[in-house]
Amino acid sequence: MQRAIGGKMKYEFVDGTIPSVTNHFDPSFRAWNRCNMLIHSWILNSVDPSISQSIVFMENAMDVWNDLKERFAQGDLVRISELMQEIYSLQQDSNLVTTFYSELKVLWEELEIYFPMPSCSCRVQCSCDVMCTARKNHILLYAMCFLTGLNDNFNMVKSQILLMDPLPPMNRIFSMVLQHESQGNFTPIVEDSLPSINAVNSGKPKYGNSGNMYKNTNQGSNSSYNKNRVCTFCGRSNHTIETCYKKHGYPPHLQRNFNNSSYVNHDASSETEISTPDETGRVASTSITNEQI
Repeated sequence: MQRAIGGKMKYEFVDGTIPSVTNHFDPSFRAWNRCNMLIHSWILNSVDPSISQSIVFMENAMDVWNDLKERFAQGDLVRISELMQEIYSLQQDSNLVTTFYSELKVLWEELEIYFPMPSCSCRVQCSCDVMCTARKNHILLYAMCFLTGLNDNFNMVKSQILLMDPLPPMNRIFSMVLQHESQGNFTPIVEDSLPSINAVNSGKPKYGNSGNMYKNTNQGSNSSYNKNRVCTFCGRSNHTIETCYKKHGYPPHLQRNFNNSSYVNHDASSETEISTPDETGRVASTSITNEQI
């Protein structure tokens, strides 16, 4: 609100710099009253409707400003406690350094609004450096919260920064950590994306990216494992029901062999023996009827 009103050169009407004009016969009353109503309308349109109902009958914009300041601009110890807890428990985790620093900066600046650093108000300027030392300690605490919240892969740059005397400014510390991140190519792994990756992988075919469920799996170190598998559909070994040719049909590259294979025709009621290759490439004798053919 200070930026919005000050940008239109009207902040002096609410901070008391320009006194209120209540005399209707004053030559400046018209100009003051116009600016007063303009600022009052800005404030009414900028607050919650439940708050605007409590200030709608006030005439002076400065009274409205002071009323809202007394209600909402006072220090809140509960909020200060929450901010300090969030600041000291904030960790980088899977975030980038820029994201982590921005979150910490927002919390720290809000804490400084509720809990500002005191400044000397003596008429004669103090000769001691007590206030300067207190402000440096305040900035040091800010830097320590940032460095301790970083991940373990920044331990080297953290040690280098802490060994500097005096400690560099906060922007310089952030720049050094950011350079270390860009040189080390630290790409954080987002844990939330792991279930999605597993879900995508679970939807892929079981035997590779080609989508061919009939791909031969008796290769390499899996051969001993495949030999122990028995299909529950046909009773044969070296494969399971998911890749059973009798249940799912023969793949295209084996159908050609199936059509060219030798078989013996009997009567309509008799059975026909067909030589078909199994998963291991060996020819197996299968008895089927003419109706099944």
